[in-house]
Amino acid sequence: MRKIVTLIALLTAACSADEAPAQARAGERAAAVFAGGCFWCTEADFDKIPGVLSTTSGYTGGRVSNPTYKQVSAGGTGHIEAVRVVYDPKRVSYAELVRRFLPTIDVTDGGGQFCDRGESYRPALFVASPEQRRTAQVALKSAGQRLNKRIAVAVLPTARFWAAEGYHQDYYKKNPVRYKFYRFNCGRDGRLKQVWGDKK
Repeated sequence: MRKIVTLIALLTAACSADEAPAQARAGERAAAVFAGGCFWCTEADFDKIPGVLSTTSGYTGGRVSNPTYKQVSAGGTGHIEAVRVVYDPKRVSYAELVRRFLPTIDVTDGGGQFCDRGESYRPALFVASPEQRRTAQVALKSAGQRLNKRIAVAVLPTARFWAAEGYHQDYYKKNPVRYKFYRFNCGRDGRLKQVWGDKK
């Protein structure tokens, strides 16, 4: 009996020890997933925001496990290129991340983004709670009113996120010339100016 009581005490202490850091971490960081076409560009845009701790390019929302870039870009997997953003909620809120994200995409185009076309490049906000859903919907409604246009950004439930291949991570840092060439030729910034003008 004494051994059982001792074992229970040890397990309780271990669980408490595990929970305490988790609760502390929850207060210091949170994560959200955004899809805005090419994940190289979305990652680069989020990395500029104070309070963002890290970004990871990847795939989410689909049916295929361990998807590859070749599979996702070819279509048919249901996955969307996306970026997982880890941030400090004491420095930047989810609402602010959404607000800063929307002007970096063409919110009126649900068929892809800029030169990247098809389901794997459609814009989306992946929400993990009813509160995030409400925040996303309010932001999209506000964007529609500001632009006086129909908004085509999907609001989807958070799904398993698969990190993309290593060469995609921080691509804009590792290959700045190629990245700038791609972004310019894809027409991203030119189209954003057409859509948003000075309304960002």
